[in-house]
Amino acid sequence: MVLRPRRLSLAGLALATAAAGLTLLPASAEAAPAGRLPTAAHAPALAAAPDIDVTRVQAHLTELNSIATRNGGNRRSTGQGYRDSVAYVKGKLQAAGYTVTEQPCTSGCTSGAGPNLIAEWPRGDASKVYMFGAHLDGVSAGPGINDNGSGSATLLEVALKLAETGPSMAARVRFGWWTDEEQGLNGSDFYVRSLTSAQRSAIKAYYNFDMVASPNGGYFINHITSAAAAPMKAYWDSLNLQPEENTEGAGRSDDYSFENYGIPTSGYAMGASARKTSAQAAKWGGTAGTAYDRCYHSACDTTSNINATGLNRSADGVAYTLWKQAVSDTAPANDFSVSVNPGTGSTDPGSSLTTTVSTATTSGSAQTVNLSASGAPAGVTVSFSPASVTSGASSTATVSVGSSVPPGTYPLTFTGTGTATRSASYTLTVKGAGGCTPTQVLSNGGFETGTSPWTGSTSAIGTFSGQSAHSGSRYAWLAGYGYAATDSIGQTVTVPAGCATATLRYWLHIDTAETGTTVYDTFQVKVNGTVQQTYSNADAATGYTERTLDLGQYAGRQITLAFATTEDSGLQTSFVVDDATLTTG
Repeated sequence: MVLRPRRLSLAGLALATAAAGLTLLPASAEAAPAGRLPTAAHAPALAAAPDIDVTRVQAHLTELNSIATRNGGNRRSTGQGYRDSVAYVKGKLQAAGYTVTEQPCTSGCTSGAGPNLIAEWPRGDASKVYMFGAHLDGVSAGPGINDNGSGSATLLEVALKLAETGPSMAARVRFGWWTDEEQGLNGSDFYVRSLTSAQRSAIKAYYNFDMVASPNGGYFINHITSAAAAPMKAYWDSLNLQPEENTEGAGRSDDYSFENYGIPTSGYAMGASARKTSAQAAKWGGTAGTAYDRCYHSACDTTSNINATGLNRSADGVAYTLWKQAVSDTAPANDFSVSVNPGTGSTDPGSSLTTTVSTATTSGSAQTVNLSASGAPAGVTVSFSPASVTSGASSTATVSVGSSVPPGTYPLTFTGTGTATRSASYTLTVKGAGGCTPTQVLSNGGFETGTSPWTGSTSAIGTFSGQSAHSGSRYAWLAGYGYAATDSIGQTVTVPAGCATATLRYWLHIDTAETGTTVYDTFQVKVNGTVQQTYSNADAATGYTERTLDLGQYAGRQITLAFATTEDSGLQTSFVVDDATLTTG
């Protein structure tokens, strides 16, 4: 499978190679003969991980096969079969209590491709995430039940089992079902690119499952000697399966998207079109000299193309890995967090404003949180509706400013009290009658402190060969690929009220291989998704040009400001942004 090229920063990308410290279980159990599920006598006693009922996994596969049948015989990412697959998985997860998000792939995916599906179990330490993923799309030639209904259905049933058992969580677990894998790992690539560096760092390992029920399959593990692979190998070793490195699948599935950003990866696979060796047939059964899956990317990849034994062993190994990495042996203390959005507000005396106070359960069970505020000057009151919430819910805080409150900036503290006390800061600016406190509200507009708080195509931020900064060393290089693509970076800010002006200033350099004045590639400034300003390849010039945009109409409002580019399939146009500010006065 050909991967889509992508600019890399000068610093490069490092892959994690930490050694494992996990003690493996005795490899005493015999492997069940091919075609027969292991009995209780063969199954080792492994931690507290539950057994995954393979018949439930097969029921999901039956539904995916039916979806393909109803939609032209396939579940290709651009078709209704894929979108119906997303709806099926999403419905199951939402009913089980997951936080579920459909993520449209707005950059790098095949035109018309459906969304990624992301599901997070809302328990455990959010700073330590273990992610499990599988591509949900198939090829247009067939229903894609082994490739990759098997991985997708396995993850779905493991996720449902986690929700059903509800264990105490030491870490956060996130599942991903990827779009457009068969066209070049595009959905997973978009997902990882869209994360901030802090969000990527929170993912301690990513596990990928692609073709885990091949009829003539073997037992393969990605990066089998790595720390991430240790629990996966431990489980299959306990069944005496003698797994091998997944050399056939190296760089060909969605784990590669995570590897490219230095995230440790592993996963199970049972093989695709490569042929089983005599040595493998001797230890695993099956037919030597024959493909692991003779129906790979073919119309015969149906529910009849599934190795139930391998599927069962894979599902149980996924559950064991999840429990080993993310489930706590002891019940964690109940705890919660408090946040405020927006975290600042500006108003005149004699008026009021509101902000949202959000809580979240960070460990243990949800609890009652009582809300209060401190630090308000005389004449300023804060009320909450409601005054207490169950952690995970939100409240509206109303800040009322009396007519005699003097102008100034006042730090307030919003506090939640439950089994613990947690707080968040809020900055109140009181203006004089008709007055204005000049301020600059855009953060990291020179991109020198990383990517936060910018969101979107943040891999465009950095230092790259071929462009230079207006000042400092970093900038945002949008577009410049030479093929059809979109990029967008943005952040949400509050434009203070009461000021006469609010002006966006930024420096833009445009260079292009296009000729003439015909517009092929565009750069746009958007506010809340509405285009406010447009430049194109026709505006190319040497060096940077300062651009300005009047945003006074948004005074007193929270807005999302974005720089977005669209490039056609022809010659490249690069739009390089630096030193952006949004000042009021």
